[in-house]
Amino acid sequence: MTQPTETPVAPPDPDPDPAPAAQLRRSGHNKVIGGVCGGLGRYCDIDPVIFRIAFGVLTVISGLGLVFYGFGWLLLPLDDEDENEARRLLSGRVEGPALAAVLMALAGCGIFLSMLSNGSVMSFAWLLTLAVAGIGVWSRRRSATPLDAPPDTAAAQTAAGGASPPFGPGTAPPETKAPPTPVPPSWWRDPIVKDGTTGPVGTGYLWGAEGADAAPAFGAGARAKKADRADKAADRATRGPRSIGGFVFLLALLAGGVGTAGAWGHQPLGTALQIGLTAALVVFGLGLLISAFVGRTGFGTLFMAVLTAALLAGASAMPKTITTHWTRTDWTPAAAAEVQPSYALGSGEGTLDLSKVVVPVGQSVKTRAEVGAGRLRVVVPLGATVKAHIVVGVGDVQLPTEKPEDVDIQPNQKKTVTLPPPAGAKPAGTLELDLHVSIGQAEVDRAAS
Repeated sequence: MTQPTETPVAPPDPDPDPAPAAQLRRSGHNKVIGGVCGGLGRYCDIDPVIFRIAFGVLTVISGLGLVFYGFGWLLLPLDDEDENEARRLLSGRVEGPALAAVLMALAGCGIFLSMLSNGSVMSFAWLLTLAVAGIGVWSRRRSATPLDAPPDTAAAQTAAGGASPPFGPGTAPPETKAPPTPVPPSWWRDPIVKDGTTGPVGTGYLWGAEGADAAPAFGAGARAKKADRADKAADRATRGPRSIGGFVFLLALLAGGVGTAGAWGHQPLGTALQIGLTAALVVFGLGLLISAFVGRTGFGTLFMAVLTAALLAGASAMPKTITTHWTRTDWTPAAAAEVQPSYALGSGEGTLDLSKVVVPVGQSVKTRAEVGAGRLRVVVPLGATVKAHIVVGVGDVQLPTEKPEDVDIQPNQKKTVTLPPPAGAKPAGTLELDLHVSIGQAEVDRAAS
């Protein structure tokens, strides 16, 4: 009696290659300006409108939205491109998108530096930034979690010793196919129904065409864009290697010098520098814009534009009390009635000598002295009790109890001190001082007699 032959079973195919991980790129379809928010929304599986709203709020309150968007525009390549805008800038190819991204980042940096003194606004801006980043990371990790693969019914039946498949002798079984790769649902597009599962919806993105950003376009449109970019590169090659970077730098230097010199005599130092640096920055911006059509500029021009913008932000933060003329002034009131409510000096050395002022016991004399940049020295009577409130933006504070060589230069120094009269001195009243120095030194000395 012959034994029945067993039908051979084909070995299962190896597991297919896992799908490539999504790359963070700018979207070429779902975009309003540069496609940064569309790319972030696709990468994190979040509606791009969330990022657009966050960037808009950050731009209005602190300028950080422009900073983040500008750098994202520079560093993230487009869907069908391998080169980002920053690399093109470093190679000397200044084009419209790269120029717009740089100017956007510079404008954001200027707004951000001007808002640094507003602590509550900056705290809210950083909290909003961290919240949006946390939502993006959470959504990315949630969408990347694989679903449970469906069971292989045929394999389960074979393992359980069930009926053999209906294949006759000599008939090859069909090729075993791997189950389809499960795709996790999109938590923000697919609403949760009563049974806890998700279902499709037809609205898609809140901003942009339906399904416009489901996947990068790697077809005829991509080839057309690459051909168009090749045509632009060939067009740039026909212009010749003419460089206008040196000419732009000389014009910017001339414009900055003329603007600063014109305001030097009758404007504060910060204002004069702002006028000159603004003129230079305008020349650099025009040079970068012209180089996109005629000639070319290199990385040096871009670096000088960024440096000029940083200097402009620093000049705008400079106190208006700092003048362009360095002077030396002495104030010497001889009696309490001659003490003025306030004394002010722009730049230089100011000395307020109160050693001859006699303050009766039980009375007080108040005054305020301010120096923009330089040194402020106050000499107080021997027997008076001194209550001083001293504020120095950047510099040093010297008190009678400290040695002259004890110099401690720090930013944003604030001191409120009470200096009693030395032992054996004739008692007198109280002298209240309010001293302010933006950049320099504030010094309080006591008269010898």
